Amino acid sequence: MRVSWGFDAHRLGGDPPVLLAGVVVDSGRGVLATSDGDLVAHAVADALLGAAGLGDLGAHFPSSDPRWEDADSMGLLTRVVDMCSQLDIRYLDVTVIAQEVRVAPHRTAIEEALAAVLGIDAELVSVKATTTDGMGAIGAGEGIAATAVVTAMTAATGASGGD
Repeated sequence: MRVSWGFDAHRLGGDPPVLLAGVVVDSGRGVLATSDGDLVAHAVADALLGAAGLGDLGAHFPSSDPRWEDADSMGLLTRVVDMCSQLDIRYLDVTVIAQEVRVAPHRTAIEEALAAVLGIDAELVSVKATTTDGMGAIGAGEGIAATAVVTAMTAATGASGGD
């Protein structure tokens, strides 16, 4: 069994919209990022890469490389899922940390989008949200962040029924 954690954060202020797992959650504001700034997709990708022992998102898709300018983050996540094909994903838990961007109305769509890319049932994906109660840059409405935790079996342990 492998457990891995991913994190991403972006400043608010870019061109709209704010995307979470490819779902438009705020059409009035955006994030500052090299790609489309989908921090949920980025956090999930980092968690998967960590579980597979393949480093992080920046090692594979560096922001300094012009090929990734305005990249579709869900497309990048799809590529990461392919890179991590040795993983049997058992569960994904995501937390979005934002003061003003609302997740609740979009929760089911985000869970379904992630499940589709990961090739797992939507019941195995949990998306939650919290605020920082006005503290720090996120609490001041200047940014947004996401964490992701994935549990997975590797092909080797899954095949042998390892611990």
